[in-house]
Amino acid sequence: MVKTTKKKLPLTSDIVFKRVFSREGNEDILKSLLEAILEIPIQDVVVKNPELPRNLYDSKAGILDVKVEIDKDCLCDIEMQVKDLGDIDKRSAYYMSRILSDGLKKSEDYIQVKNTIVINLLNFEFYKRNSYRSVAHMKFERTKENEFIDMGYQREDELATQDLEMHFIEIPKFVKKNPEANTRLEQWLWLIAGREEKLEMAKKENKEIKKAMDMIDEMSMDEKEWELYMSRKIAIMDYNSGMRHAEEKGIKEGKLQTAKELLKLGMSIEEIVKVTKLEKQEIEKLKE
Repeated sequence: MVKTTKKKLPLTSDIVFKRVFSREGNEDILKSLLEAILEIPIQDVVVKNPELPRNLYDSKAGILDVKVEIDKDCLCDIEMQVKDLGDIDKRSAYYMSRILSDGLKKSEDYIQVKNTIVINLLNFEFYKRNSYRSVAHMKFERTKENEFIDMGYQREDELATQDLEMHFIEIPKFVKKNPEANTRLEQWLWLIAGREEKLEMAKKENKEIKKAMDMIDEMSMDEKEWELYMSRKIAIMDYNSGMRHAEEKGIKEGKLQTAKELLKLGMSIEEIVKVTKLEKQEIEKLKE
């Protein structure tokens, strides 16, 4: 008899990720994941946006991040990035500024602004770095020789501020490295990557990993959860398709405008075809 494996909802889906880690009662698994990524002990986590956004299926496909307050003195934004749109660096900077702005509005005092951390779990490769985990801070550039002044410091400050921190974890690079599941971070990343066969020992020793695995199994048997997952997947596909269409339309309009200008300059249709790669008939219509 052939053993069949029931299909499971993937944690690399942003909606599945949010449903697992922002659900009330799952603070322990969220805390375990954050401790593994940040490598710090955490006493308490509070999810600030457990609900799904209203614009989940609109033209922008919504943003499904998990905002967390850590030990009352740190704000953290976690997001599973599904597709590479070429803007994760700018997007992460935007999240950082948004968190800072929201925090300042509430405190109105710079000294009270909480430490801010942005964590991006990427289901694609993005940075040209030989590491699956990259941590970024706001650092000073190297001192220029003509601006050096001997102030007697044996060791200079490297960070402009310790309050800003960005994490980028590229799941495909992690899978390519193929480590054992010896650390908590490795265990969580194998679970996110959907490789539960790597976690046979871990689920016996790590109760949070076991709880997350059980929850994914439970959700995978729920038709409503599958409907949410598929609807979200379709919304993202529609959004990406619309973006490609808009880009292609913009390129085409740009070529037509270029062809118009070249016609005014007296360039022949044959030469314009070579320059713009437009069809001859399209350029002839511009002359009408």
